[in-house]
Amino acid sequence: MLSVKHLIDTYSLTADDITQILDTAASFEEVNNRAIKKVPALRGRTIVNLFLEPSTRTKSSFELAEKRLSADSLSMGGSTSSVVKGESLADTIQTIDAMNVDMFVCRARLAGTPQKITENTDAVVINAGDGKHQHPTQAMLDLYTIRKNFGHLDGLKVAIVGDLAHSRVCGSLAPALKTMGADVTLVGPPTFQVDDPDWFGCPQTSSLDEVIEDMDVVYMLRVQLERMEGAAIPSRREYNRLYGLDMKRVNRMKPEAIICHPGPMNRGMEINADVADCAKSRILNQVNAGVLTRMAEMYLLLGGENNGVSA
Repeated sequence: MLSVKHLIDTYSLTADDITQILDTAASFEEVNNRAIKKVPALRGRTIVNLFLEPSTRTKSSFELAEKRLSADSLSMGGSTSSVVKGESLADTIQTIDAMNVDMFVCRARLAGTPQKITENTDAVVINAGDGKHQHPTQAMLDLYTIRKNFGHLDGLKVAIVGDLAHSRVCGSLAPALKTMGADVTLVGPPTFQVDDPDWFGCPQTSSLDEVIEDMDVVYMLRVQLERMEGAAIPSRREYNRLYGLDMKRVNRMKPEAIICHPGPMNRGMEINADVADCAKSRILNQVNAGVLTRMAEMYLLLGGENNGVSA
């Protein structure tokens, strides 16, 4: 089992933790390729999906993962939570916790919300994205996708490109990659760069063209238009010209290099449509990996039975 009780961030995960998640996810691949995609690993366990911020990919991925593990799940959104009626988050969690649930999966606009939940329940908590802070389950599916492609993570050169300052994906992925021995470079326009790259332990540059030829993975971040709070941004066309991934740049990449993106994509801004669908793209592989890695995380954190893969 993992060395942590909750999955709140990637800083708390050791290399052994991450390897265990990825290896367990790999064991679920066979389950997801069956005609009947279901195992009794978490039968009888109750999971509450508390999504206080809109989500499509992450929410549906968790719901599918829970069903395939035979868990009982309840999904609550912002409009169905008493939080919108003025009830405090602590009161909401304590009320649900009184129903003897085993796990909360939380997505929230405010950073720190999942950590706050851990203070009001004995149940396991998974952070499904909190503000501009962390998105650890996204980082795990990214690592799974990259490792499956190359067979390893150690020594790979990865460029994380785009809206660094507003991205919880960057905040989770960069430290996780470094934990696994990858070499990470942050790339973005000056107004989107992180304030303290030394805290990430990664070099930072404003020139994609200077580094793209050396990279094994080019990870394009979505421009977080909804989190910019008035930050200066060039026009979509200018951003695409300077930092967007088009086929001209793709053709300069290593033959074996791959492209990733967390979705949803702003096609024609950070990534062009033909690039998103090209042979180097692993974007749909990432979506598939999301179900596998979230199955693994819930299984490991809840101490699932039957080793997760038996019928």
